[in-house]
Formats: sequence, structure tokens, C-alpha cells
Amino acid sequence: MLKYEMIATSIREKINAGIYPPDSLLPDQVSLCKEYECSRMTIKKAFDILAMEGLVYRQRGAGTFVMKNALINKQDASLRDYEGLTKMMGEEHISSQIIEFQILFPDEKTQEQLLIKKNQPVYSIIRLRLLDGKPYVLEHTIMPVDLVHGLSEEILNHSIYTYLKDTLGYVLSGAFRKINADKPSQYDKMYLDCKEHDPVLEVEQVVYLKDGRPIEYSRSRHRYDTRSFIMLDHREQ
Repeated sequence: MLKYEMIATSIREKINAGIYPPDSLLPDQVSLCKEYECSRMTIKKAFDILAMEGLVYRQRGAGTFVMKNALINKQDASLRDYEGLTKMMGEEHISSQIIEFQILFPDEKTQEQLLIKKNQPVYSIIRLRLLDGKPYVLEHTIMPVDLVHGLSEEILNHSIYTYLKDTLGYVLSGAFRKINADKPSQYDKMYLDCKEHDPVLEVEQVVYLKDGRPIEYSRSRHRYDTRSFIMLDHREQ
């Protein structure tokens, strides 16, 4: 983890713990530089992360403040976050149940989303992710075999993104996400305990590498009462 990410994590934990309550003024950059033994640019990058998450905002000439609605709960996720539940919730809270793990040839939609040909094999993965032991999200994930070589059930039981970055050395540059409501499928009823008429929130996304090539096409299925998404649109005055 980079220095500014560690600082952002530390400040985030203090916000969530109430050490920095909503509407309070955060320490100035000079003080934080001394506390964390870093440059002002590093503090600025940490603040940028927290601002994108909707936790803080800057007021010119006054400083950086904690947002009034900063104490979001676990069902809230930023629309900017696409690197998985383990990073967001912590490995101690997230576990996985592998429902399907096989290698297939891609259908037309998968070819289009991953920019691959019909003879290029892909991993087809269905995982139930559990938060503190309770069903949280049902993930349908497809990845090109030639990019994500060596994928195994052991890896799927933890974080795929950690494997991509730490083992394969990939740098993720961004993601396209589409969110829509849907009726529950048989999988949703079986694994998310959805009733016949419970609405489901589906997040469809394509994740890209630094060189622009798609590495993941996925559909994450959430029961209506377990997940929501937030987006901060803040303009400095």
C-alpha cells in the first residue's frame, strides 16, 4: 500500500470512530505532515481519496472538513469503488463460496465486452460473497484465461484483485459500470434468499488495465435491502 493510501485509511478509520466527527475541521496539512512524516503532496493525495469517497470536502481559505453524512454504513458503496469487497470491507469480514468455476469459450456479448475472439477461452466464475458470514452479493465474473493465468479455487476464496495486482503485477486503470434493477433469478432466490418479488440491484461492469485492455466483465447481484451506492458531486468554492 502506498503512503498516501495508508494515510487515507488512517484518517478514514478516525472518521468512522468519531475521532473526527461530522462537520469537524481536520488538522491542517502541516500538522498532518509532521504526524505522518510525509510531504504536503502526500497529504493532498490522501485528501483526494477521502473526497472521492464522500468523506471530506474542502472549503477554500478554511480547510478540509468531515462531511455531515460521512458515517455511512456497510451497505453503502461509492460508485468510484470497483476493486472488490475485500479492499472495501477488510479480509476479516469477507468470505467466499464458489458456486461455479470453469473454462468456456465466450458468447457474443462477452466477446464484445472483453474485446476478444470466440476462440479465446475465458474463466466463468460464480461466487457468493459473505459479509460477516451472511450472504451479501452474488458475483458472476468472466475473465480472459490468457490474461489471468494460474487462477485457482484457493485464489477465488480470497481476493481476485489482490492476485491481479500483487502476483500478476497488473495496474487497473478504471471501470465502466452500469446499475439497474431486475427481478430475482433462481440463483438469487437460492443464494441471496430473495423472495419471488424482491427487487435485485445489478451492477454490470467492465474493468480495464492500464494499457486499455478489459480484464473483467462481471455482473454483481444485490438484494434490494443489503446494498446501496453513493456518489459525491462536490465543487470547490
